[in-house]
Amino acid sequence: MSVRALLTGLGAAFALYLAARALVWVEGVPARPGLAIAMILLYLIATALCMFADARPEPRRESPDDEIMLLNTGSGGPSRLPVWACVLALLTAALVPSLTVLALVPGDRTTASGTWYIGAIGLLMTIVMVRRRPWAAWGGIVLLSGASMGWLGVAPALTLGLIGSIMWVLAAQLLALSVDRASRDTARLAQLQRAASAWRAAQLGRQRERRIQVQRALAVAGPILSRTIERSGALDERERAEARIAEGQLRDELRGARLLDDGVRAELDAARRRGTTVSVLDEGGLDGLSEEDLAVIRAELTAAVHDAKSDRLFIRASSDRRIAVTIVGRSSAGAGLPDEDSVDLWREITRPR
Repeated sequence: MSVRALLTGLGAAFALYLAARALVWVEGVPARPGLAIAMILLYLIATALCMFADARPEPRRESPDDEIMLLNTGSGGPSRLPVWACVLALLTAALVPSLTVLALVPGDRTTASGTWYIGAIGLLMTIVMVRRRPWAAWGGIVLLSGASMGWLGVAPALTLGLIGSIMWVLAAQLLALSVDRASRDTARLAQLQRAASAWRAAQLGRQRERRIQVQRALAVAGPILSRTIERSGALDERERAEARIAEGQLRDELRGARLLDDGVRAELDAARRRGTTVSVLDEGGLDGLSEEDLAVIRAELTAAVHDAKSDRLFIRASSDRRIAVTIVGRSSAGAGLPDEDSVDLWREITRPR
């Protein structure tokens, strides 16, 4: 059983007890029994509506804590009692004490059945306070105090339960403030925990990527480095060419890892073996793209490198909202031609929609 259901059950039981107490007419039938019963029914209806009415208001954003609760729970705080229910509660607090007294004979006004409304209205205002309507709760207590003191006198009203009703409402307000503060603290801690978990996951992802890159780098450069150490740097032309290719592959892994897959790596290696100088650079232009989008971009890049005949290829991830990757190919200019005319390939790969 939830705490809310338990508290609702206790409130309903106490309200029914007070209503039953009002029906125990020890001194005889009231002067106006119909009016007395009508006040009991009005109280029960108002109490039930205040306990169960759910306004589901728009989330409040009165403070940064409310913003945090909105992000974490979808609500800026506990749901408040609807305004119409507050009006009904205040109307009950204004009518029930005076009309109950008028329904009794003067001698019964200080009996248990004649003062039931003091505890009953106190309970109703406690419910209103718990539903986060402090202005309505204290307004009802003011109405109850005025009516009970006016009909019974100050000292009798205080001794017959008015102090207890005031203390209930005050305790409910303090408890509500404490619960709200605890809820906001919990939401803030949950947000911090999620942020820490996301940061840790990102760090683990980066560490995993670095391990993969190191393993790939060792697989690419390990053999040629071993031969270089064995021969004290005395490599033949073929081995020097392999070393340059390995260096280019290492640069690709370090500077443009998100642009690469097995197909792109194979085409870049083939281009270098044809004598093409390849430069790959990604400065974060592909951040935020899904793996499906990256697969489409890499497939187009593979085809572009495969068809390229340039002496030098410059592949760069773009931060433009429309263009994902720019591929520029340059070749040696002909006799008498300026360098600007040596660009023989310009291709842009658009971002997938």
